[in-house]
Amino acid sequence: MSINIGPELDWAPEACTLPTAEQPLRLAEFDGLFAAHLDSAELPAPTRAVLVLAGAGGLEAKVRDLAGRESSCCSFFAFTVTPTKAGVELGIEVPAAHEGVLAALVTRAEAAKASR
Repeated sequence: MSINIGPELDWAPEACTLPTAEQPLRLAEFDGLFAAHLDSAELPAPTRAVLVLAGAGGLEAKVRDLAGRESSCCSFFAFTVTPTKAGVELGIEVPAAHEGVLAALVTRAEAAKASR
């Protein structure tokens, strides 16, 4: 599945240390995860998001792996992965300086879900 969300929703910040050539691949991984599994996305605070992902069969391991790789190149992300009966709750916190990045990530997640 191809998701064309456009550069206006590109949430990869300048502080990201992932090589530029690898950034589209990482974005595609997040897009695929959101398109296949996102149930809901909330921004209860400007620096905190909660994404509920539904699914089984290794979803928790997939989310933990992707979150771990993302925080290794964007260290300002703090991810919390909590298993639920239906799948996984992904909590994301950022410092105030990165509120815009978090908001763009949530917008991108919602757009990916809508592309189903």
